[in-house]
Amino acid sequence: MRGKPFSAKAIFVLCIASFLAGSLFTNQNWTHPSRAKDNRIAVIPHHVTKLQEVKQDCDPKRKLVEGKPGDVMGEVHKTHEAIKSLESTMSTLEMELALARTVQSNGQHYSLEKLANHTLQKAFVVIGINTAFSSRKRRDSLRQTWMPKGEKLRKLEKEKGIVIRFVIGHSATPGGVLDRAVDSEDAEHKDFLRLKHVEGYHELSTKTRLYFSTAVSIWDAEFYLKVDDDVHLNLGMLTSTLAKYRSKPRIYIGCMKSGPVLSQKEDKYYEPEYRKFGEDGNKYFRHATGQLYAISKDLAAYISINSPILHRYANEDVSLGSWLLGLEVEHVDERSMCCGTPPDCEWKAQAGNVCVASFDWSCSGICNSVRRMKEVHDSCGEGEGAVWNVDL
Repeated sequence: MRGKPFSAKAIFVLCIASFLAGSLFTNQNWTHPSRAKDNRIAVIPHHVTKLQEVKQDCDPKRKLVEGKPGDVMGEVHKTHEAIKSLESTMSTLEMELALARTVQSNGQHYSLEKLANHTLQKAFVVIGINTAFSSRKRRDSLRQTWMPKGEKLRKLEKEKGIVIRFVIGHSATPGGVLDRAVDSEDAEHKDFLRLKHVEGYHELSTKTRLYFSTAVSIWDAEFYLKVDDDVHLNLGMLTSTLAKYRSKPRIYIGCMKSGPVLSQKEDKYYEPEYRKFGEDGNKYFRHATGQLYAISKDLAAYISINSPILHRYANEDVSLGSWLLGLEVEHVDERSMCCGTPPDCEWKAQAGNVCVASFDWSCSGICNSVRRMKEVHDSCGEGEGAVWNVDL
């Protein structure tokens, strides 16, 4: 540090010498590389070229400047089709996973090859009618009005892809009188979907979860719908309404509402976990009313796949809404799915606006439905042939 400093000329000469020595060393290394090094260096230009091609293809400004208007629209269309194809593939994979999970939970063990060869029954919509052991007369009132029976039910399923089943579990004493009565009724009508579930009003969230999980393991449908057994349906209007959304993924459709969170035990729809929803007087998040709602198959598969970790609230419609709340889901508020009974649905039908479903809000279904279902059907029904005229 204290020695005589170098002159500028000496520094310049030293720099030139260092440069020449470095050049000589570099030339030797690149002129006589090892075989392994040759392989590594040869790969680099290929990836660089590929990245340049990708960058060039993905440059939207270059596409817009160099391409003709028709070419640009063509690229947009191809991209849209590719996205649709990808979403369809993902939904298919989710369905297969849901099937494998359901099969495993049932204690059955299949090889991957056998699972791959297992084909689900194709359908447009699966309509699950929530019912109970005590509701035989309600079920008969539906069979005598809007729900086909016998060969007509099977023809509807085969030709239109509309599957209709009463959904019920088993009693607390399997094989007892209640179960045998449903077995006998099913043998006569063949219109039940039996769940591995103990029936009970306070178990509706679990029953709903099991319904979707079971349905996706049997049918590959575009939509899965749940309806109560005291609601009137027009199958043609229902089918045409759902068909409008068949090209869209993750659809949740029904009459959306946001009711108050009830914190008093004496209330019919008391919510034991009301504190989770904030202060007293708060409302629930927006969700479809429980009398009737439908979800697309990717959402049904999601419920099946994640079934063990989906939280169940006291009210099943709130539970379903909470399962879908954090997902990229389109909530469709379809008011024709919650028309009132006559004269409301009758006036709308006369005006050309036939309702999908009708019930009384005051009863959370049609009041005295066993007695009044035919009255509602006669006044607000679309006609037996309407569903056959829907183009799917």
